[in-house]
Amino acid sequence: MKGFVVLLLTLSIVGPASAAQCGWPAWESYKQALLSPDGRVIDASTEQQVTTSEGQSYGLFFALLANDRATFARLLRWTRDNLAGGDLARQLPAWQWGRDKDGRWQVLDPNNASDADLWIAYSLLEAGRLWRRPEYEKLGLDMLWLSAAQSVRQLPGLGLMLLPGGQGFDSADTWRLNPSYLPPQLLARFAQVAPVWGQLAENAQRLLTQGSPQGLAPDWLLWRRGQGWAVDNVTGPKGSYDAIRVYLWLGMLAEDAPGRAGLLKHFQPMADLTARRGAVPELLDTQSGADTGKGPVGFSAALLPLLASAPDGADTLKVQRERLRQEPPAPDAYYNRSLLLFGQGWDERRYRFDKNGRLLPVWAPACKK
Repeated sequence: MKGFVVLLLTLSIVGPASAAQCGWPAWESYKQALLSPDGRVIDASTEQQVTTSEGQSYGLFFALLANDRATFARLLRWTRDNLAGGDLARQLPAWQWGRDKDGRWQVLDPNNASDADLWIAYSLLEAGRLWRRPEYEKLGLDMLWLSAAQSVRQLPGLGLMLLPGGQGFDSADTWRLNPSYLPPQLLARFAQVAPVWGQLAENAQRLLTQGSPQGLAPDWLLWRRGQGWAVDNVTGPKGSYDAIRVYLWLGMLAEDAPGRAGLLKHFQPMADLTARRGAVPELLDTQSGADTGKGPVGFSAALLPLLASAPDGADTLKVQRERLRQEPPAPDAYYNRSLLLFGQGWDERRYRFDKNGRLLPVWAPACKK
């Protein structure tokens, strides 16, 4: 409790952009543009008007950040009823739902997405703690152990690792992994539940550093039996729309989080590259360092926390903040808007994580009308 009080005092007097005095306008706009009345986050950029478990997981986290209990409940109910066969305690959510080629609304791919599973479990655990809702905490624990049973594997030479889903990511000698699926904050929080998650957290740090030898995160990579890390045979050494989240998660680590200093130093090349270019690159060759294109505005939002932590990042941070002001994402741009709420919300000091991964929200009162 003392740490939370200190955080509130600090956030009230420090920083270029403090939390608004009332509400969270970006969240209200997000809900209006992307959230259906019954509680599904819609990616309107897709022909099938899909909803993913990722989108639902992000929506739950943002609702918790906003202290929006009613929307949290709607999101959770829709996820349970439509993605998990009515019972999240027994079935992980399908990763994709939408309109099929015959016009029917249904699950399009039943495989789970493990990053979404972890974000949902995390939001439930923290909602249970912060809102004193033991039923949320219990459901979060149930989902956490379902995820462990379905998506965690023992990789020879590496140890415990989270696969991106229960099916399709492993063979006899090769495992396909996604670095952005392993937010250190979440693993630290889960390590408070059981030591197995602490082991996974240690291996995830190894993945992040050894799997990104140039300090540039790939979207995907492989672990091969007897060989170790290898370039993904589908995407190659590309770092782009998945990998941008690696820098986001690392930038938001608590200052006293284990391993933070080493991780930020290792990924400093991304901050340096952005400073030289004046923009976040859209596509990187993570082996050669070659970059292509200017990333969308959500990339700028995602990099704010890393730039705020970089030794010489102040000027670059100002440039990216100004871009967010001048080039806001389109209202229905699901992924860009999600990155915006994560990165800009953190930059506005609406929340922090502590060293054990617990969420420290700064809840603003609702505006009076």
